[in-house]
Parts: sequence; C-alpha cells; structure tokens
Amino acid sequence: MMTGQPKRLNPPLLEMREIDKSFPGVQALKNVSMELRRGEVLGLVGENGAGKSTLIKILGGAHLPDSGSIVIDGRPAEIVSPTAAHEAGVSIIYQEFNLVADLTVQENIFLGREETRMGFIRGGQEHRATLELFEKIGIDIDPKARCRELTVAQQQTVEIAKALSVNAKIIVMDEPTATLTSREVGRLFAVIRDLKSHGLGIIYISHRFEEVFEVADRVMVLRDAEHVGTEDIGDITREKLIEMTVGRPIESEFPKRTSRPGRVRLRAEGLRRGDVVRDVSFSVRAGEILGFAGLVGAGRTETMRLIFGADKRDGGRIFIDGKEAGIRSPKDAIRKRICLLAEDRKGHGLVLIHSCRENFGLPNLDRFRRGAFVDRRKERARFSHFVERLRIKVAGHEQLVMNLSGGNQQKVVLAKWLERNADIIIFDEPTRGIDVGTKYEIYVLINRLLGEGKAIIMISSELPEVLGMSDRVIVMHEGRVKGEISDVARATQEEILSMAIS
Repeated sequence: MMTGQPKRLNPPLLEMREIDKSFPGVQALKNVSMELRRGEVLGLVGENGAGKSTLIKILGGAHLPDSGSIVIDGRPAEIVSPTAAHEAGVSIIYQEFNLVADLTVQENIFLGREETRMGFIRGGQEHRATLELFEKIGIDIDPKARCRELTVAQQQTVEIAKALSVNAKIIVMDEPTATLTSREVGRLFAVIRDLKSHGLGIIYISHRFEEVFEVADRVMVLRDAEHVGTEDIGDITREKLIEMTVGRPIESEFPKRTSRPGRVRLRAEGLRRGDVVRDVSFSVRAGEILGFAGLVGAGRTETMRLIFGADKRDGGRIFIDGKEAGIRSPKDAIRKRICLLAEDRKGHGLVLIHSCRENFGLPNLDRFRRGAFVDRRKERARFSHFVERLRIKVAGHEQLVMNLSGGNQQKVVLAKWLERNADIIIFDEPTRGIDVGTKYEIYVLINRLLGEGKAIIMISSELPEVLGMSDRVIVMHEGRVKGEISDVARATQEEILSMAIS
C-alpha cells in the first residue's frame, strides 16, 4: 500500500515556494508562491511596490530570500547569484537593456562567455552561432552591427537571443513593450509564441492589461507583497483583474468629469523644426485636455519641446492669452507659467541621485531663497503640502527619488511644477510604466487641475487613454497634423490609427 502524495509525472518547470523577503522597514514579499509550466506565458501584474521586482530579482539571483525555496524541473535550485540563475536556465530581460552600445551584436551575445583558441576569440564560430540563434527566432539582424545602431525593438530581440544562447528554459520579460511601436509589439508577440512552441516558460510583467490578455495563458496578481491569486486568462475579465490588482472595484478606468472649456490659453501657429515638426498649428483652452496621438516618431514630443523652448524652432509663433510669447528657452516658458512633464521622467524630469525634497526644490529655488541661502524650512513645508495633496508615498523627504515607484516619481515631477503655479501643463506619456491603480490617481489629479482652470496638453501612445481623457484629439504623422477629432465620445481607436498611418 502506497502512502503520501502521488508523484506528479510532469512537474512544473518552475516553482517558487513560500518566498519571504524583507528590507529595512519594508516587508517586500510575504509567503509568495509561483508556478510556471512548460510552454506557457504567465502574466505577472501588480501595482508599483507590490513585490514583482523583488520576486523576479530573487529568481534571477540578485536578491536572496529570507525564507522559501525554488524548484526547477522538479529539482531544488540554489540560486545565490545571477551566474547561478543562468546555470539553472533562468534569464531575465530587464526594462533597461544590458547591452554594451559600442560592441557588435555577436560580441554582446557572448560577452563574458567568449570561446577562445590560443588566446584569441573564435569570432567565426560566434558569428555562426549568432546566425543560428536568429534563425531560430525568425529575425534578420547583422551579427556584426554595433548595438548603438539598432532600434529599440532590435535591441530587445538581441536580449532574447542572448537569453537563448545560455540555454535558458525560463525567460522573464519586464515591461518589454514600453518603448515599442504597435508593429514591433506584434513581432515580439510572434517571437514569444515561437518560444512557447519550443517548451520555454515565459514570465511576462506588464502594466498594460490588453497585452496580458493577448499573450498570457495565465495571470498572477501580487498586491501589497502578497499573492492575491492566479487565474487562467480565459476565466477572468479585465474588470476583475483590475479589482484584484488594486484591491477595490473601479467603476471606470477613466474618472468622469464635466468639461467646461474657457478662453484660449495657448495657441501655436506654423511651428517648424527640420523634418520632425512641419507647420504645426493648434490651440488649447483653460479647463480642457487636448490629446496628441500618433505613432512613435510622429513629432508629438518634438512639438512640445518647441513650445517649452527646449529646442530651437525654425519658424512659427506661440501665443499665450492672445499675446505673442518670445519663448527661446525653458526658463522663458517657466516664466510664462508653462511646464512640461517629460516623456523620460528619469532622464529629463528628475535627478535620480538627489532626494525627493531636492528634486522638488530645484526649479523653485527663487521661491525658497533667503539671501544667499535656501530656506530649507520653507522648502520642506511646501513639499509636505504636496506630499499630502498628491498622496506621494515617500519614506521621508530625504529619500532618494530613484528609489520611488514610477507613479510616485511622476507625482514628484508634478509637485515641483504645481509649486510654480503653472497655467499650461504638458504631460508627455504621463502614465508610462505606471500601474492601473496609480494611473487612476494621476487621472483624478489631472481632472482636479482642470477644475482649477489649467489648460492641459497630453501626449499618449495608449489610444484608450487618449480617448478616455481628452476633450479634443490632434493626430500627427511624420511631423504634420493629419486631423483633429472634436467628438471624442464617438471616436474609435481605428479612426485615430487610420489618421496616424495615412
């Protein structure tokens, strides 16, 4: 007579069992378990700070768990370093790629694992191996091209090839489509399906639920460091997934408001800059959101940089409240009470190695100056006001801004501009890399600003966001305005796409 549990003939590819992890003052993971099967895509979702990154860093050997175990192919795995993770068949493709820009594609793929003969790298063998990898995943990239010459989508494919070159069984993709066009996203999904067909297990981390529903077989939700549940993708609705993620029902992804646009605050006429901005004209009113849609490279960001004075325009005029504004630099724009929340908040909106308070104070030093010194007491008091008003989650004013979640970083950027009492606010990709719950908070904040009479311009590559938040939509293509949608309530994504690619 047999006793105990029957042995499973086909154990999961990966099991992470009862993982706990704490950092000083923070419980990052509480008894979290994960199971990944062969030939499946497991979507991993959760708000910023839910524990996703910590769980993946434990799998990748960057962190050691306080307790719990990892089993791969039915055998216990001691993953104590990234090297141990690679040896166990785990490869992680982070949102920020780990490629050396000045090395060739094949040099990046075999970096640190070069095959040598009599002290010389066997370049010919690496070249052949790279071509075999590319053939396996159906891509056409020159192995001798330098990585700085590649598009973002091509760099991502190189990262996938790099993962396969170490015989990875498990590939983790962290926000893989954050900077891809819709066409490039389609190619990535084709590669993922091919990897599935070869029995690989893929963990797909994303804040974009529409992608999770398209590519995942199951979805796992983390909230407040705990495993809320894992569901087959066919057994869960978008509304239920949002509720599991944020811990409460959200009636609508976009908060309702009443639109009462006032006078024209900003008008642009015939803006030009080389081939990237060509004769662009538009206006935005107080209490109105003007959305800008278009494919990546359509000229939306470049147009806003001209408005803000970050780039020199070849021609065109800018009017504020009916009077021409001589904006030649960001300092001029700030004086005219215009602010820009840049698309790349880490690169252009924040100084990551400085504290939250210092980032808040940088554009406002003239307000906090007392003689030759900065009145730190006043600066802290004003920052505390915005921490409360915007519900910024910080451990303290001196916390490094680089350690905040994406949503809270965005709120710090917004706080510093609100302190200047800007009247015209330009949001460039305001919710990129932000979870669904924090997105809703950002939308509520935007609506509150509208109620104060602010004029808002919003660039977004997410068409549901453009349609859900805008009063009017300008569609751009190859540096030109291709059309304007005034009746946004009746507009469709297909209508915008048709303009964007025409």
